[in-house]
Amino acid sequence: MIRRARLICVVVTLLTGALGLISSTQTWFEVALVDGGDALAVPGADAIPVLAPLCLAVLALGAALTIVGTVLRYILGALTVLAGAVLLWLTVPVAFDPPVSAVASAVTTATGIAGLESVSALIASITATPWPGVTVLCAAVLALAGILTLVTAHAWRRPGRRFATDAAHDAPSADEPLDAVDSWDDLSRGDDPTR
Repeated sequence: MIRRARLICVVVTLLTGALGLISSTQTWFEVALVDGGDALAVPGADAIPVLAPLCLAVLALGAALTIVGTVLRYILGALTVLAGAVLLWLTVPVAFDPPVSAVASAVTTATGIAGLESVSALIASITATPWPGVTVLCAAVLALAGILTLVTAHAWRRPGRRFATDAAHDAPSADEPLDAVDSWDDLSRGDDPTR
């Protein structure tokens, strides 16, 4: 498990960020108005305006986890837990008991009437789709991936030497085996890795 922790953390972070971003474009709620007519479709980005930017930040965190050193792993792990917690805090109330504020902008756009009380009087019902629940699940899994990052970051292999900035980082320690990337890097510098 520990040997695959880095892969698991990176993949889960990237997948949850991507699913959250996709979720922001999907219909979260269908709003029926008292005067009848077609139901209004409310996407996730309207229900939670910071959903898409936060998911983009999660994608960036996942990508950064692939190349950073140990100290930054802990920082990015903490940020991942924070992002998951914020997403949970924002999506749980909306997913399980949709407030009028989550659909107010769509109703205002369709009717031209603003103000929560006025908009609330226009709404006959709000029906949730599965997407808010999917987003809640993604947020919970994201927070767990952040916790796994914090717990296992010390045991991850160091990033490839191609990201090192000085010669001290170029020399592998005696207890670390050379991998294919290290051997190719040695060849690129003109060193014979078989000596």
